[in-house]
Amino acid sequence: MTSRLHPTLKLSAHIEKLPLKQPFHITGYTFTACDALVVSLHDGEFTGQGEGLGVYYRNDTPASMLQQVERLRERIEHGITREQLLELLPAGGARNAVDCALWDLEAKRGNTSVWQLTGLSRPESLLTTYTLSADDPDEVGEAARNYAGARALKLKLKDDHLNAERVRAVRAACPGVWLMVDANQGLTRESLAQMLPTLVETGVAVVEQPFPVGREAWFDGLHYPVPLAADESVQDRADLPGLEGRVQVINIKLDKCGGLTAGLALAREASERGFRLMVGNMGGSSLSMGPAFVLGSLCSVVDLDGPMFIKADREPGVSYRDGRIWCPDGIWGAPCTLPA
Repeated sequence: MTSRLHPTLKLSAHIEKLPLKQPFHITGYTFTACDALVVSLHDGEFTGQGEGLGVYYRNDTPASMLQQVERLRERIEHGITREQLLELLPAGGARNAVDCALWDLEAKRGNTSVWQLTGLSRPESLLTTYTLSADDPDEVGEAARNYAGARALKLKLKDDHLNAERVRAVRAACPGVWLMVDANQGLTRESLAQMLPTLVETGVAVVEQPFPVGREAWFDGLHYPVPLAADESVQDRADLPGLEGRVQVINIKLDKCGGLTAGLALAREASERGFRLMVGNMGGSSLSMGPAFVLGSLCSVVDLDGPMFIKADREPGVSYRDGRIWCPDGIWGAPCTLPA
């Protein structure tokens, strides 16, 4: 009864709209804004924060995420561990936001950093892809040229006949850049095979999620010189066995697997099974990039450019320089000095 009268935490959860600088096109979708669920946990001295975007193609929206968190409000406010959270919320954006807020709060309470809590070594910065919308080839080439300092690019594709032209336009604009393409489930075995000569000719390093979810058997028997990556086909650890021998790269997103706790576990198991690791994002502000940056230290491919596409980021925010992302201490997961 005492714990009910004196909650250990005060939960605040609300949705923020993050308008994009311009429309962004992928297979089957055009985005003009990102809606984000922001969760704050306050213990009377310190506040931990987390941000979740959800998984749009699974109807995991910020509105439904907010409902999930509110249903769990009493349990959260009376004390919850990250391990308990794994049992109480499913993988998705709601669990991501709460889990990351718990990590942030623990770091501040302990006057330490999430890097120290995880036992990971903090990198100076991470090479990240800059993403190109699936626009007309001329526009794609111009956009690639406008990415000053880009060292890695990720080109979105569509389920149309212009993909090969898009790839060639990017390569012509940026001859020396590391390049991957992302079909967002929009290809078939036949259309991928037709594109393969162009992919090889232009030096594409990875093809991400070429086939629709549920069509993972289409990967069987493919022995392409370009590595294949799973994104939508891998939400959490339960999906890994069905992808062995089919893809070489696993794209881990905290909104998909449900937080940094689950993301680190997914990364460990995927590595043990022989997959290369990639960290991605569903968009969002620097508050989303902070925990993903931690996971990125384990990955050979990093795609953390979400804040580049929104009109206004948080302050302080991550920085992009020379094709790399850097996450300063003040954004998330670092010690907090109380005012005197």
